[in-house]
Amino acid sequence: MLIAVAATLLAVGTHHSELVLLAIVIGAIVGAPIALKLPMTAVPQRTAMSHAFGSLAVALVGSAEYYQRAPNVDTFTTAVLATEMILGYLTFTGSAIAFAKLQEMISGKPLIYRGRNLVSLGVLVIAAGLGVALVLNPAQSVLLPIMAVFALGFGFLMVMGIGGADMPTVIAILNSYAGLSAAALGFVLNNKLLIVAGTLDGSSGFILAILMCKAMNRSFLNVLFGGVGAEIQKPGSAGARVARTVPAYTAEDASFILESAQSVIIVPGYGLAVAQAQHALHDLAKILIERGATVRYAIHPVAGRMPGHMNVLLAEANVPYDLLLEMDAINEDFQSTDVALVIGANDVINPAARTKKDSPLYGMPILNVDYARTVMIVKRSLGSGFAGEDNELFYDKKTMMLFGDAKKMVTELVQTLKA
Repeated sequence: MLIAVAATLLAVGTHHSELVLLAIVIGAIVGAPIALKLPMTAVPQRTAMSHAFGSLAVALVGSAEYYQRAPNVDTFTTAVLATEMILGYLTFTGSAIAFAKLQEMISGKPLIYRGRNLVSLGVLVIAAGLGVALVLNPAQSVLLPIMAVFALGFGFLMVMGIGGADMPTVIAILNSYAGLSAAALGFVLNNKLLIVAGTLDGSSGFILAILMCKAMNRSFLNVLFGGVGAEIQKPGSAGARVARTVPAYTAEDASFILESAQSVIIVPGYGLAVAQAQHALHDLAKILIERGATVRYAIHPVAGRMPGHMNVLLAEANVPYDLLLEMDAINEDFQSTDVALVIGANDVINPAARTKKDSPLYGMPILNVDYARTVMIVKRSLGSGFAGEDNELFYDKKTMMLFGDAKKMVTELVQTLKA
């Protein structure tokens, strides 16, 4: 960005370069500390805010271009500007809400009410209609701020209606919107680099979102309008869950099983990121490998809170990349595995996805952790995942629940095995 700004100032020049330089300084003062102090767990929400600020910048530049050229704006330019402004403004509010949900500033559950999809689509249709009206009559500049308000409103309503379980896919979708809005602005500014970069960003984000939908066995529209994660009142349940308990095992109990295990598959989840346990987990894997065990990591496409979250986390701990296997490549191996060690995962290993037709997870491909001879789950509590569905695997006779902070528990396992 610094090179781009400097090149623009040198090539074009400006009457107020001091304002641009001031903006660079302010941006650096705000951005550098955030980046340097950013914990790994906050990368998803930081990514969401990047989308928010980027799309807002594009939308504001588009608005400025319109007001500079109005009323002498040709039809093509107005149409492109209207499109990129709608995409930019809705991406801004949508990304801001995604940030708030990921940061737990607001509830991660979807906002569900009667007719919500009609309301959301109605707001989008109004924004698009105002865009068409602006194209037909570019001199009516008053239409732009009204169109922007409805676009902002649609972004808010869209992401408020999506549950935390779908946030990884939402981030990919918002990434796509931000890229497409930038590409559209490139046509207006006759900036080929912006067109190419925006198109790459937009298309890759869209393809990633489609792949993640496929990994969850859900349609693109179902993610946008399905509301996964809402509290579902089941007949005869009276809205209450039956309280159940399970035996709590210790690191020493688990170490007895791991000592004789010949094959171990590790399943990382968001709890691994929260506890920052990736380095301790890598130490545990090294000890098991030194003892002759085959150790691999099973990566579910939507594990964590953003695409590739687990891969990035484990790469930070220098876990060999060839040990990270995608779900399709490793799922059949669980039935011949001695131990499946789950660190902070929940929805991606929940058997309800196979058997419970009224579950919001039903139909989603999961890791076949329950097929392993022994299942060890490191988790703080018996709480449900983002989808709000109880996990029957917690109560299975071959499951050992190791309650506590993931880093503390894995470190204890390492120490016990060394001893």
